[in-house]
Amino acid sequence: MQATVKWIDGVMFVGETGSGHAVVMDGAPDHGGRNMGMRPMEMILVGLGGCSSFDVVQILQKGRNNIVNCVAEISAERVDTVPSVFSKIHLHFVVSGRDLKVSAVERAVKLSAEKYCSASIMLGKAGVEITHDFEVIEV
Repeated sequence: MQATVKWIDGVMFVGETGSGHAVVMDGAPDHGGRNMGMRPMEMILVGLGGCSSFDVVQILQKGRNNIVNCVAEISAERVDTVPSVFSKIHLHFVVSGRDLKVSAVERAVKLSAEKYCSASIMLGKAGVEITHDFEVIEV
């Protein structure tokens, strides 16, 4: 896996992945940015949410569950010192479907957190306290 990050100006950068996709990162105006893109630390949260959501959806689909939507709501706390690393991250999954079993969603979230999500496991090993919960919505 590879990526490049190119400085544009101020504190704006464009990141491009080996798969050919690009994203703009920028800082807040009080840090010299123009607010034209996500902050780099926000991208870590989005990556974590994407990694975990990918697992949850795949596990539920492989179990032949009738899932129609999955949203990961992510909240995080950072320490007040430099570097301002994450201290806590919470993922709340809102999973919608037809006749979904709570036990199946619980299992999928647990498997992602403990076995499959590389981002979650990596951040956890770095000392970030990561918690998960979920709700199931019948449609």
